[in-house]
Amino acid sequence: MERPGNDAVAVWRAAGEAGDAAAAVAALHPEVTLVSPITERFVFRGHRQVCTLLEVALSVIDDLTYTDQVAEGRTVALFYEARIGTTRIFEAQRLRLDDDGLITEITLYVRPLPALTLLMKRLGPELARRNGQPGLARMIPLAAGALHTMADSGERTIMPKAAPR
Repeated sequence: MERPGNDAVAVWRAAGEAGDAAAAVAALHPEVTLVSPITERFVFRGHRQVCTLLEVALSVIDDLTYTDQVAEGRTVALFYEARIGTTRIFEAQRLRLDDDGLITEITLYVRPLPALTLLMKRLGPELARRNGQPGLARMIPLAAGALHTMADSGERTIMPKAAPR
């Protein structure tokens, strides 16, 4: 027996792997919300805002491949692996579905930290430009760049020293 939402989830997955933001929107409820992995205060609402985010994100994320899917009722968890340049990124997505099987809520979780800070550095300026904030678009790479440098350095040089022996 097919679970509700499998069609929308299949459309979402295929669109993500194809890098097609417009196709992904077809799986979404018109009043969808998407919670950013950077901060829960950063929420995208509706087709237009979510499509804009997807256009920008899918332009910087390469080789996106979904690896796992788990469902319980109207909640689906998806997991993918991809790259941003040479940096590997792993994302978990919690999708909530409505009675018709459309995706009403998306919450994103990204690891490792350097991938998240690089994502912020790459997405932030373009999102700010599209929101008519050119000054912020120039500032984000500076702030996000500093965070990324610290996270990347910690990942490569500091944290490995504390690894289990």
